[in-house]
Amino acid sequence: MTKAELFKALNYVNATRDKRLEVIRIFLDNPHLIPPLMAIAFEGKGKFSSKACWILEFVAKKDMGLILENIDDFVFGMSKVQLDSSVRPIAKICEILMKAYFSKSVNEVQNSIKENHLEKITTSCFDWLIGEHKVAAKAYSMTCLYLLGKKFDWIHSELQLVLEQNYHLGSAAYKARAKQILTLFN
Repeated sequence: MTKAELFKALNYVNATRDKRLEVIRIFLDNPHLIPPLMAIAFEGKGKFSSKACWILEFVAKKDMGLILENIDDFVFGMSKVQLDSSVRPIAKICEILMKAYFSKSVNEVQNSIKENHLEKITTSCFDWLIGEHKVAAKAYSMTCLYLLGKKFDWIHSELQLVLEQNYHLGSAAYKARAKQILTLFN
């Protein structure tokens, strides 16, 4: 598939379930297309970047191995996303990764994620949490950071401080997730 064909496939994506599944199937059936999809996702701005991030989220939900095969590209590229419509799916992928990484059941994520990956995810999640992003990205970041605090002992105190300082400013959804995380500290 050429780059032009890849853009055409992304342009085809819309909110209908059938079209999403059709395009996702292309990437699931052609894993070699994941690196160029990530390159488009991490270009930063624009509708194609957002659609690529959206597709990556669905690919991650169906076959996390495809993200793990390109984990360096993912974690070192994700900080480039800027639009809320791009940040939300990338933050969701991070949440999925962290839940698997900190799972008690041995899994492929635990064998693929290295300490430098965890550090990059930590940095991005704090940026999303304290930045001007919508609540979904912040909520996914809270969960990631709470879990990462099990490995990096400094995170919990910083996370708790940020949540307590920003609690009164947050939306109802922000407050609900923040309260959920804060109760885990007690």
